[in-house]
Amino acid sequence: MSFDFIDRITDLRPGERVEAIKTLTLAEEYLKDHFPRFPVMPGVLMLEAMFQASAWLIRQSEEFQHSVVVLKEARNTKYTGFVEPGQTLVVSAEIIKQDESTTTLKARGEIDGSGAVSSRLLVHRYNLRENDPAAAGKDAYMIEHLRRKFDLLYFPIAADEESEENTAEASESA
Repeated sequence: MSFDFIDRITDLRPGERVEAIKTLTLAEEYLKDHFPRFPVMPGVLMLEAMFQASAWLIRQSEEFQHSVVVLKEARNTKYTGFVEPGQTLVVSAEIIKQDESTTTLKARGEIDGSGAVSSRLLVHRYNLRENDPAAAGKDAYMIEHLRRKFDLLYFPIAADEESEENTAEASESA
């Protein structure tokens, strides 16, 4: 089973920031239990969406150098809103600091321009071959799979056109 909490990457600036969206639908399996009469996206899954967007930023920034990108720690996490079916969670993450194996990011999730969640994420990245040289083939397989998945999530031309449309709309309304 796969838990993908990013529907589309809408903006990505390698080495800097990412923005992505997740539209919650009533068809999400976990909503049957969370909560039956008031279905909302669990807070930990909102955090997961921010992590997944962050992981795509790291992978693209490093040209998919590492096969494994994992959340090491979430600090100062604050929940200030609910995501209900039909709403779109817009997540963004910005790289604050990076060393050989750890990236620190400032992440935020919004619904209709209002904050819903924020956190500082510490993300660890590595290759399986670092602990087992025989796993180099697995690294290559995973990286190729991740590249294909990324190509399904991010369309730079479409994202650029959408950004231009938003800029034009803002100019017209001013």
